[in-house]
Amino acid sequence: MSRILFQLLFVMLLLVPGLAQAQDAPLDHRAVAARIVAQGNTLMTAYTPANGIVTADGFSDLYFSEFEETGMEIDIGAADPSAKTDLESKFAAVVGLATASAPKDKVEQAWRALESRLVEVAEVRAQAAGGGWAAAFLQSLLILLREGFEAMLVVTALVAYLKRLGAGDKVRVVWWSVAAALVASAATAWALNVAVALSGAGQEAVEGMTMLVAALVLAYVSHWLFARREAQRWQGYIKDQVNKALSDGQMFSLGFAAFLSVYREGAETVLFYQALMGGAQGQGSAIALGFATATIALVAIYWVMRNASMKLPLGPFFAGTAVLLYALAVTFAGNGVLELQEARLIGATPLAGVPSVPALGLFPTVETIAAQAVLLLALVPVIGLWALKRARAAS
Repeated sequence: MSRILFQLLFVMLLLVPGLAQAQDAPLDHRAVAARIVAQGNTLMTAYTPANGIVTADGFSDLYFSEFEETGMEIDIGAADPSAKTDLESKFAAVVGLATASAPKDKVEQAWRALESRLVEVAEVRAQAAGGGWAAAFLQSLLILLREGFEAMLVVTALVAYLKRLGAGDKVRVVWWSVAAALVASAATAWALNVAVALSGAGQEAVEGMTMLVAALVLAYVSHWLFARREAQRWQGYIKDQVNKALSDGQMFSLGFAAFLSVYREGAETVLFYQALMGGAQGQGSAIALGFATATIALVAIYWVMRNASMKLPLGPFFAGTAVLLYALAVTFAGNGVLELQEARLIGATPLAGVPSVPALGLFPTVETIAAQAVLLLALVPVIGLWALKRARAAS
């Protein structure tokens, strides 16, 4: 019953874009990119370390007034999230260097990297515009598969965990959390577009804080699972301590982890579909079929993953689940800090030679890497205790 509710709410969630504002005409990516380049060149011509704050404000305004408010950011994100995040990090690098009154050649280098990538992505999106029925279907399919799969990893892990623990009756807490997240996602998307028109730094700040909270919750749940990975300990745990393990506080943590993981993807998914419908006018059947196909695929993937997880030995299952959740926490931490950098709540100090890998939340700034490093360093004592116990058991 809970799974049926989940699927129905997911359908309702993605019907929301039809109620939200849509673009009157497909976005002209080349024109937006040209305006950003022209204004960016003007800002760079006038830049000196003494007026760095003015230049930083100018590039920040460019990001919000041109890249974001024209719909270019969300349109790129719907088609290629890694390109969107890469551009966001490059904007943050220029703003960060200018704020720090860096030498002009360094700011210029960062700007040229942004300019080159922006023009490249704009050209790709311009050529893809008007791709017809097949293109709209494929993009609709990929949006839901891409955005839904990451949330599904967390939900599947938590559901399988409860079932392996012998507490299948508690699974409803996870599903109700998912349902609440979907409703909250729909409400957030509506608020962003209709009610309060929250945009700019405010929207980035909300996204960033959500990701950081999700990272902390997932790290906590991961640690809790890893500490109970040993099969012999689990057998006794299952027999004697299920009720204690599934106290209100523990169930809240599991439900909150599911809520945040789905909520993080939900509102953005709605906005992606809105952008797709605005840019692929007249292709409603293709978008609907792509969504339906992706929904079926996600249900099938969930079924396979859940059944496979039930057959794994207890120890490897809980250890693997802990590692998966912690890896997602590290990724969320990097992406969360990047969003706060865009909102200019956190500075951006570029690091030369560090690659940008959006899928891992890895970006070439001191602040994003520091956030991920904190989580990774927190593993040191855990791994040390594990190694010590293994050594003692072997001796």
